[in-house]
Amino acid sequence: MKFISTGLEGAYIIELEKREDDRGFFARAFCENEFKAAGLDSAIVQINNSLSVYTGTLRGMHYQLAPKAEVKIVRCIKGSLYDVIVDLRKDSPTYLKSYGAELSAENRKMMYVPKGFAHGFITLEDNTEAFYLVTEFYAPNCERGIRYNDPALNIKWPILPTVVSDKDLKHPDFNEEYHLGVGG
Repeated sequence: MKFISTGLEGAYIIELEKREDDRGFFARAFCENEFKAAGLDSAIVQINNSLSVYTGTLRGMHYQLAPKAEVKIVRCIKGSLYDVIVDLRKDSPTYLKSYGAELSAENRKMMYVPKGFAHGFITLEDNTEAFYLVTEFYAPNCERGIRYNDPALNIKWPILPTVVSDKDLKHPDFNEEYHLGVGG
């Protein structure tokens, strides 16, 4: 696997290192030893799968607060999507900066989303399917979300969303007390 920096500390695009022959190819999509050698968390406890029927379906921006903060490793296994992460680590030099990349069944790239980042995506094709590994179990009491078009994030989406859940539309404007679990 190749771990390519996104410019946001600890966040990577992961590319497969294919071994090809006349049958096709073989590649590791996950290897605990390679993740550890790269200094990345690899304690996977859950694997999630989502199908979005329509182009322009937006899911995000989601994350969990400590002590249930999670790492996500996201891959598109059918269709294509634009995957976005936002650094919510207050002490980080890239605080509130975002990074986005196209993940598709064809390019087989994955996004490594560290703890302390919000994550979301918009589908670029009908019937797009995402598959992601996480290092924490879902904890509703630690769940948070930021609206995809919150001006504090200034995310540059490649297309306008056409389908967004009510829950994702109703996330409050970014504020540190609520979104980072600090203060009052």
